Amino acid sequence: MARNARYDRQTALEKAVYLFWERGYHATSMKQIEQALDMRPGSIYAAFGSKDRLFSEALDAYARKGRTELDGLLTEQVPIIDALQDYLRNIAIACCQPGSSEPSRACMLVKTLLEASYTHSSIAGQANSLLCGIETSIAAALERGRERGELKPDTHCARLARLIQAQIMGLRGFAQRETSTEQVSELADDMAALLESYRAIH
Repeated sequence: MARNARYDRQTALEKAVYLFWERGYHATSMKQIEQALDMRPGSIYAAFGSKDRLFSEALDAYARKGRTELDGLLTEQVPIIDALQDYLRNIAIACCQPGSSEPSRACMLVKTLLEASYTHSSIAGQANSLLCGIETSIAAALERGRERGELKPDTHCARLARLIQAQIMGLRGFAQRETSTEQVSELADDMAALLESYRAIH
C-alpha cells in the first residue's frame, strides 16, 4: 500500500508541474489543481499541505529533471564546449518539436522568478536559488574542462557560466514568441558559435 501511495503522489506531482509551468502560481486556482490532479481538496492538503508547498515541490521537481539532463550531458566524455553547444541546439529542437508535451517553451524557473519577484518573495527566492545551483553546476563543469586543457587557461569559468545560463534563458524565452523553427535554430547556432572563442587552441 505504501508503494502505491508514493506512486500516486509522484503522478500528482508531475501533473502539478505541468499545470504550474503552463499557468504560473497566481493564475492557478485550487479548483484547477483539483481537476488536474484528480484529487479532492482534503487529499491535496493531506499529501502536500498547501498550494504553496505543492508549488514548491513542483518547482523543485522541474529543476531536478532539468539539472539531471544537463549534468548527464556535461559529464559525458566529450569536450565541454561541444557538450554545451549540443545542449543549446537540443533546447531549440525540443522547443520547436511538433507535438511537444511541454506546456511552455519558456523556463518554469524564469517564469516563476518574473511572476513572483514582487508578489511572493519565498517562491521567488526558491526559483533564484535553483537557478544559482544550475549556474554553479555549469561553472564546475567548465572548471573541469579547463583543467583538461579544453578551455583557454585564462577563462573565467564563473563568468562564462553566467553567460551560458543567460543564453539558455534567452533561447527558451525567444522560442516562446510566435517565431519560426528556423529562427530558433539559427539563434541556437549563433549562441553556440559564441562559445568557440573560449576553446583552447592546440
